This record gives sequence, C-alpha cells and structure tokens, in this order.
Amino acid sequence: MNPIIKLSDNAALRIKEIMSNAEKNAVGVRVSVKSGGCAGMSYVMEYSKEVNPNDELIEDKGVKVYIDSAAVMYLLGTEMDYKKGDFSSSFVFNNPNETERCGCGESFKV
Repeated sequence: MNPIIKLSDNAALRIKEIMSNAEKNAVGVRVSVKSGGCAGMSYVMEYSKEVNPNDELIEDKGVKVYIDSAAVMYLLGTEMDYKKGDFSSSFVFNNPNETERCGCGESFKV
C-alpha cells in the first residue's frame, strides 16, 4: 500500500532540523487540514506533543509525521516537499486530489 504522504529529501531534512530545535516533549510533526482560505481548505502543520491513537503515522527517511485521521482522505498520494525561495521558504504539498488551488497557494479544494 502506498503511504498517505511521501516526503521529499528536502522535506525530511527540514523536519529533522525542526525536531532538533523542538521542545523535548514533541514526538513528531502533525499534518491536518482545516476549513478556510480562498479555496476552502488549508494545510496545517504543527508539533505533535502526544500520539493521538487515531492519527496515521508515516515514518520515512528517519522522521515521523502524524496525519490527522480526518485529513487522510484529502491527503492520499500527496508528496510533501520543502522549497527555499529568495524571500521565503515553506513546505509544499503536491496533492493529486486538489481540483482547485488559490493563487497564493495557501488553500485548496478537492
């Protein structure tokens, strides 16, 4: 079975960096989606301080990413990347389920 999310090498490296600076009680990063943004839904990434038994765990390239159970159906097959630009750097979600994305790239619709 394919993982819900695949991590690019850049994303895995960045998560390792983030986790090395995280508070001691953080167990990984957690990805979820919330309603909002111009296109209807947006990605949320935060430290996970405890393991939610309903979360899906992705262990890839030496990092742990917890996926909110409510977000799984929106994220199936997504590749998570990390891009550095001249003025900003951010995680980028290449999601095959998107039917629409707002111009700023902050929200999407499935």
